[in-house]
Amino acid sequence: MAENSSDKKPSTKGLSPKQKAFCREYIFDWNATRAYKIAYPNSGDLTARVEACKLLTKPNVKQYCELIQKDLEKLCGISRAKVLNEHMKLAYSSIAHLHNTWIQRKDFESLTDEQKDCIAEIDTKVRIEYEYDPDNPKEKKPVTVEYVKIKLYDKQKALDSISKMLGYDAPIKTELTGKDGKDLIPIKGITFDPE
Repeated sequence: MAENSSDKKPSTKGLSPKQKAFCREYIFDWNATRAYKIAYPNSGDLTARVEACKLLTKPNVKQYCELIQKDLEKLCGISRAKVLNEHMKLAYSSIAHLHNTWIQRKDFESLTDEQKDCIAEIDTKVRIEYEYDPDNPKEKKPVTVEYVKIKLYDKQKALDSISKMLGYDAPIKTELTGKDGKDLIPIKGITFDPE
């Protein structure tokens, strides 16, 4: 059985570690000069521009760039399961996880990494307020009050993403038939109302 040419793994034979580094950097943002300067740090701008163009004409460099491009998930350590787990963190987080009581917050350092990951924004304000002093009714005692507003990432967006990834919100196919059991023929501009 003949092997499909798209099933063949591109060869990286003959590529130096610096050339491989150039390819990995190049597919990051398609800036060949920047990629060359990272792979070959002692290069100037003009040299990097010229040499990067030369590298990109080499068949094994082109093939390695294509290999990386096709396998970015593996290169970056990303998988559908990992993305799904991140969405699950956000979907099942609660502001209650960040508090000891309804008013007393947990110390930030005591939060788990998973709990910290769910925080989108923290806004703090410190204000001086005045409190009534029963010992001296004519004077009000200054008190420092800290206000902290914590915003979590959108749970609904995370749930929607989970539903989409798992196919829960797939379109529902509806077949319409006439009274005689035959399929209705769609006519442009006319819709059929259910009985």
